[in-house]
Amino acid sequence: MKRFGVSRLWHEPVLHQEVLEALALKPGAVVVDGTIGGAGHALGILERIGPSGKLIGLDQDEDAIRRSQEKLKSFQAQLILRHTNFKHLETTLHDLKLSAVDAVLLDIGVSSFQLEDETRGFSFRLSGPLDMRMDKRLEVRAADLVNQLSETELADIFHKWGEERRARQYARWIVEARVPQAITTTSQLAELIASHVPAVVRYGRIHPATRIFQALRIAVNQELAALPAGLEQAVRVLKPLGRLAVISFHSLEDRIVKQSFVRWEKEGLIRRCTKKPVRPSEAEVARNSKSRSAKMRVAEKR
Repeated sequence: MKRFGVSRLWHEPVLHQEVLEALALKPGAVVVDGTIGGAGHALGILERIGPSGKLIGLDQDEDAIRRSQEKLKSFQAQLILRHTNFKHLETTLHDLKLSAVDAVLLDIGVSSFQLEDETRGFSFRLSGPLDMRMDKRLEVRAADLVNQLSETELADIFHKWGEERRARQYARWIVEARVPQAITTTSQLAELIASHVPAVVRYGRIHPATRIFQALRIAVNQELAALPAGLEQAVRVLKPLGRLAVISFHSLEDRIVKQSFVRWEKEGLIRRCTKKPVRPSEAEVARNSKSRSAKMRVAEKR
């Protein structure tokens, strides 16, 4: 598939049309994609804002920046890419001598490209190093947490960020298993968890290691600390009537977004455009099962 000079590696992102409509983009708009990832949303944004517009694409994953540079090479005059986390949004815009923007998009969570690359260690379905760093400049890997934290510390991570009710059991099994041999690969960890749970859990709809991997990823990348900072900065840099759209994939993220929007609406900073989150259609879920848990909330600055 070729689309406007973009290779077949392009894939339709979650809630794509809904995002484009929510941001209310006009030709000439200045937009921030704070998690450019696979550049799917970015492509649609660039097409809408036209040659007089500008897209600032951020990502803490250097691979995503390189991939976006290649995919969007026909839009270079409209595009600025920066290898940074969206929690540094204000600093990035200041360095670019931009004081305000028309729209901000944050598509939170792990990308398909990260999940499908076994060397990154995000997926329990692929065997690879237990890494999980979105930004390879980070020093701590998931394997470091799994092999160095105490049983209590691991259980707290699994409970708090994975919402895993078997958190203490899983932490105990991990601490026991790592004594004779360090746990260094995704398959080791996934098989360890699966081998200890009852068959009804092991072969259930959701793999028993799902929440463990989620919790470790959040801990390694400090995702839930970055999100409030990114949201606050996004609202500050928006022009009046500018739009902020946030897509989240689990309840912890969505709760932060919802509570922030509710508070800011009461303070008169924003208007919530979506009282309830926008969810993927049945057709989209059938086409892309990874979209099932997506929720989008949209706000407009007053």
